[in-house]
Amino acid sequence: MAPRSKSSIDWSIYLVTDSTAAILGDRDIVQVVEQAIQGGVTVVQYRDKHADTGSMIKIASQIHAITQKHQVPLLINDRLDVCQAVGAEGVHIGQDDMDCLSARKVLGPDAIIGVTASSIQEAQKAIKDGADYLGIGTTFATPTKTDTKSIIGTQGLQGILAACDTGTEKSIPCVAIGSINASNIQRVLHQSAHGSNRLNGVAAVSAIMAATDPKAAAKALCDLFKTATETYYTAVPPSKTPVMDVQGLLSQMPAIIKTHVSSSVLCHNMTNTVVQNFVANVCLATGASPIMSEIGAEAPDLAKLGGALVINMGTATAEKVNSFIAGMRAYNAVGAPVLLDPVGGGATAHRRETVKKLLASGFFSVIKGNEREIGAVMGTSTAQQRGVDSGPSALTADEKTKMVKSLAQREHCVVLMTGETDYLSDGVRTVAIRNGSSFLGKITGSGCALGAIIASYIAVHREDKFLAALTGILHYELAAESAQRREDCKGPGTFIPALLDELMAFGNLAVSDSLATSDGGLEKLAKVEFITAE
Repeated sequence: MAPRSKSSIDWSIYLVTDSTAAILGDRDIVQVVEQAIQGGVTVVQYRDKHADTGSMIKIASQIHAITQKHQVPLLINDRLDVCQAVGAEGVHIGQDDMDCLSARKVLGPDAIIGVTASSIQEAQKAIKDGADYLGIGTTFATPTKTDTKSIIGTQGLQGILAACDTGTEKSIPCVAIGSINASNIQRVLHQSAHGSNRLNGVAAVSAIMAATDPKAAAKALCDLFKTATETYYTAVPPSKTPVMDVQGLLSQMPAIIKTHVSSSVLCHNMTNTVVQNFVANVCLATGASPIMSEIGAEAPDLAKLGGALVINMGTATAEKVNSFIAGMRAYNAVGAPVLLDPVGGGATAHRRETVKKLLASGFFSVIKGNEREIGAVMGTSTAQQRGVDSGPSALTADEKTKMVKSLAQREHCVVLMTGETDYLSDGVRTVAIRNGSSFLGKITGSGCALGAIIASYIAVHREDKFLAALTGILHYELAAESAQRREDCKGPGTFIPALLDELMAFGNLAVSDSLATSDGGLEKLAKVEFITAE
């Protein structure tokens, strides 16, 4: 293999070998590597922490013969002596190995030297010391490395990409590592991105090395890497221009409501036991078809039915959290919407840890909560939440605007902060919504029901999740206003049946074309305002 320019290396699918019996079994590592390259692997790192030097040189030489044949770079983990002995293209070194400057003195300017970085400080130092690429992570917990200092998740990847001169079209390529596989590769690519700073590749270990068909496993990862993730994850697909004015948003809502009312779209609720009956009735009144199931094993089948999943943390036992993760992964796998309602997210240490665990386990299309719950998800709330209630507001309107916009940008999703005024953002567009009824705060499950409506609306209108969420919010809150105005509504007890009636009646107005903004319908009723956060 002739020396190749470092700038021409394709980092997209970076294979890290594993020779342990639990991963490789009794197969020949050299054959597995060749099959993986045939499937699309673009870089190979030979890693073996336990073999003696002679054995490593022998195997590395055999692997290098394969990688040279396919013109794929071979890097050796940690061992500069093995790299030199077999003439490999370079090395990868961790934070506990030889430093980059020393490695460069030994191997010279042409060698490829990669450095592991799990923090902004480590990344900045590696760049300063002349690393040719960064291996950033560990992204998720992995059985192949038990000495990981920290699990940084996609938030950690994004932080490094944002803070350093790294990523696509920047000075130094970045490859993420840590339990990345076919079920999460596109989510990792999407959630880690920060503006134009994006990962150049992903490293795979078990996903290929433990596969019964390494070639097919590598091809699957390669195909997923090349496929645009925005179809599943962005609020508005790249092919569409987001509507940026209230009138334009309102004008599309009657048709969306009409579609939703007649859709019987599945709304899969993994919600707390206190509100299941009320939430199910609200779904039915708005045109959705509810199923209240917390059985994780059912999620893959339900996810294929074109609906959405609501994960509500109201009664988040350890067993239920495992079901939440199973459900989220099933819906993520088919690109279906998932809404997180972090009920009481800031109330206890268990709930705060649950929020972190869920954020690290999958992708949410919408995150919805009150001020303290959104603060808990953001990681900025220092106030102890009392139960599931929001309590008195501690933020100004501008601070709330900045928080929902920042969280939407960080998580690449739609964020709703509920309250007397609701704040909705997709990171680009942010609106304040001043509709609703005071009785909504005096009944159990009103927020949980709103989450179900938003999720089902996104399921029927995926081409603009922000617009879909706003439509669902207005359906719910305008119906609540109508319910409170009724003569038979005397208080919270009579408000609930009135609300169910008005939710259905509001949908019927859309069906009869009585909500068109040209007739003064939604335009007159909706109190929606675009706002900006500096």
